[in-house]
Amino acid sequence: MPRLPRLPLQNLAAFRAAARLQNLRAAAEELSLTHGAVSQQIRGLEEQLGFELFHRRGRRIVLNAAGEALLQGVERAWVQLDEAVHAAAAADGGTERRLRLTTLPSFAQRWLLPRIARWRDAHPDIAIELDASHRVMDLQREGFHAAVRQGKGPWPGLENELLIESPFVAVGTPATARRLAGAPAQALADEPLLGDVDTWAHWFAAMGVKRRVVPVASFNDAGLMLQAAEQGLGIALARELLAADAFGEQRLARLWPQAITLEGGYNYHLVYPPSLRDWPPLVALRTWLREELERSRQSMVVAA
Repeated sequence: MPRLPRLPLQNLAAFRAAARLQNLRAAAEELSLTHGAVSQQIRGLEEQLGFELFHRRGRRIVLNAAGEALLQGVERAWVQLDEAVHAAAAADGGTERRLRLTTLPSFAQRWLLPRIARWRDAHPDIAIELDASHRVMDLQREGFHAAVRQGKGPWPGLENELLIESPFVAVGTPATARRLAGAPAQALADEPLLGDVDTWAHWFAAMGVKRRVVPVASFNDAGLMLQAAEQGLGIALARELLAADAFGEQRLARLWPQAITLEGGYNYHLVYPPSLRDWPPLVALRTWLREELERSRQSMVVAA
């Protein structure tokens, strides 16, 4: 077999982006290059190899059999490169390492941030760079080491560890809880409801109550909804974990003892690239999250 020429890394990066996006212009935007530069790099790669990697269909490009085979090898190599970079950073032995974590704003605001001081005390040499976003990030492409995600999983190409199951509970101000003490579940339907129509309908059905549900406000973020409940704007169905601290500080109270779960998965998972499984900062994060979540679970048992 003839020896193939060494392939420039930038050409492989252009090929990888174009193969994933199936569009040269989108690949150029991702790589911060011009359309012409990406096209030239891919043409140069094909000339070096001596065969084409794509079928050209107008503005769209589709991998051919040779391109599919090359992409599999390139993706494996990219994972190894990523692993090597993190291993080098760990071996550097600097005084501070940085762990990039992305999660939903509600989880960051209502649970994670109140505990960051304990993380700092336990791991002063590992700084957490936190991104709070509703967008599901491509961890490796966007440079994140891990994500706390809410859902069912699995997430392709990532390790997935269940952190905690978090059912929904009805919550309101302590004053509302005192006023509704001893009232039947249907009494909650006469209160101003905050949140999603379907979630409330599911809750009332689980309680055996047949009522038309008309929330007074809905939110794209559970943290905002809980803030509205704390201010007495209505009662909410919230994930128990997100309301746990507010229970302890008597900003919110449970209005009904039963919790419900919803189909589709609303549990919290830690996901990360397989290459980082044994990276010491990530190992520390996994251990710390489990310890802190167990504390929260115990406090919720006591509160219930």
